[in-house]
Amino acid sequence: MEHYKEVAELIAAGVEFTVVSEYDTDSIRRRIERGAGVRCEFEVSDDGRRAGMAAFYASTPRLIVFGGGHIAIPVSSIAKLVGFDVVVYDDRPAFAHSARFPNAQVICDGFDKIAEHITLTDRDYVVIVTRGHKHDGECLRWVLSSESEPFYMGMIGSGRRVAIVRKQVADEGYDAERLARLHSPIGLKIGAITPEEIAVSILAEVIERKRSADSRGHYHGTFAVDPTLAAQLARDCESCAMITIVETDGSTPREEGAQMLVYADGRTYGTIGGGCAEADVARYSRQVLSSGSGWGLFEVDMTDAAEEDGMVCGGVMTVLAERA
Repeated sequence: MEHYKEVAELIAAGVEFTVVSEYDTDSIRRRIERGAGVRCEFEVSDDGRRAGMAAFYASTPRLIVFGGGHIAIPVSSIAKLVGFDVVVYDDRPAFAHSARFPNAQVICDGFDKIAEHITLTDRDYVVIVTRGHKHDGECLRWVLSSESEPFYMGMIGSGRRVAIVRKQVADEGYDAERLARLHSPIGLKIGAITPEEIAVSILAEVIERKRSADSRGHYHGTFAVDPTLAAQLARDCESCAMITIVETDGSTPREEGAQMLVYADGRTYGTIGGGCAEADVARYSRQVLSSGSGWGLFEVDMTDAAEEDGMVCGGVMTVLAERA
């Protein structure tokens, strides 16, 4: 229990860390290593009696949206849906309020005062969709002058409008290399026209970036740990098994690192894909809870079930079940 309380506290504080777990025939040992780590690595001995896993924990990525206009509304909604904490910033009270953006932190102030409200980090994503190139420029200057560089920055606008802003900030001596990493015009080219379609194209580009490995060596894709799952463990891990997908082959509903909890009374928290496969894993996990070592590996082959039910996913998953 204390281990998971510490994990939950570190996540709440925005600290990045790795939990290293070592498994042998009769025990599980865990330790926490501070700092950026790996997404999810798992190794098992040839005889299957020993194993080790390193799981990277990180706070939820943040999307900062400058501009509270029509495009910002679907951008904010979709971003929240796909796992971002969202901040919307605009200087107009009629546009910057929580009723308009119920799933975001909303800040209303001048674009020349951004630094008074936000501290940029290298885990942030920035989308600039203000009402004019003057405000675009103010937001871009703040990003370029910040000590940290966001993982993604994109700015809306026509080719002409974008060129004007780029030239202005370049002539003012801002970092040319950082400026070159600006995605503008913003979004993937999908022929988007409506605000909702434009929002989809923007978030598609953001997700594409999120799933990439950065040249700085800082991976921002799917981490091995869901912060909400860690918080649940901190509250209640009695008679509970943690399930982690440690290897996949073919098309599977969730990727390596996905996790869920299974309780001795049959309750579950989270998912590794649902369906019959998840039910089989739940049954196996209850066996693990009563075993001496408290851990074990289970292979889930969804090939036959996928063919019978017409499912898209039909690969093989190896899952680690361990007493939490």
